[in-house]
Amino acid sequence: MKRIDKPSLVVFVFSILLGIFLAFQFKQTVPYFAPVTLNSIQTTKNEINTINKEIDELNIMIDNKNEQIKMLESIASGDENIIDILKSELSKNKIVAGFEKVQGPGIIIRMEDNMSEEAFGQEYNLDLIHDADVLRIINDLRGAGAEAISINDQRVLSISEIKCGGPIIRINGRSVGTPFYIKAIGNPKLLNAAINAPNTYGYALMTIDQINIETSIEDEIIIPEYNGRFNFKHAKPSKEGD
Repeated sequence: MKRIDKPSLVVFVFSILLGIFLAFQFKQTVPYFAPVTLNSIQTTKNEINTINKEIDELNIMIDNKNEQIKMLESIASGDENIIDILKSELSKNKIVAGFEKVQGPGIIIRMEDNMSEEAFGQEYNLDLIHDADVLRIINDLRGAGAEAISINDQRVLSISEIKCGGPIIRINGRSVGTPFYIKAIGNPKLLNAAINAPNTYGYALMTIDQINIETSIEDEIIIPEYNGRFNFKHAKPSKEGD
């Protein structure tokens, strides 16, 4: 049997200990990287877009407050007529509330029931447009930044009712039938993508339910003012200190 001398044994043991130590250190210093997937990238992009949108909204709010400060300073110094300022503010508020006719770029959507022969005899939900379909389209347009929306020349506000009434849909208490013409003012590209891009509700209606949906981008759209009436029966102004 070959004899191992003591120095060689010491070097051998030291080498093993050194290897274990280096392996442990390497394990401690190597960071862990989570796998990057398309879903994680899209989630991150959505979060960034949401934050950027909030920043834009805050900047708009700051600009509005600065304008109000300048207006009050002008009134205090006597440079502005308070009647003219109040009229201007009233006009702005009427536009925001939907009580003024507005115009601007956007899209026009034409929606019609699936009247093909293959559709007859199929399930009810597969060939007719329902109030839920119109509501989803409206919500997608609002999510894409629509500033004003109308359906068959009925201005759509937050208080507008949209519900089925047999083969028709009631909007603001008035009955309208197909085809439905939805007009929306805003960024035409974003509004168009909200309806036609894959994975949107409008795209599903067209490709799965075979609902007839056509969109056209317009440079100038006119949307009428809200001409209905409403009274607040339950909501009342909040008092100071409440």
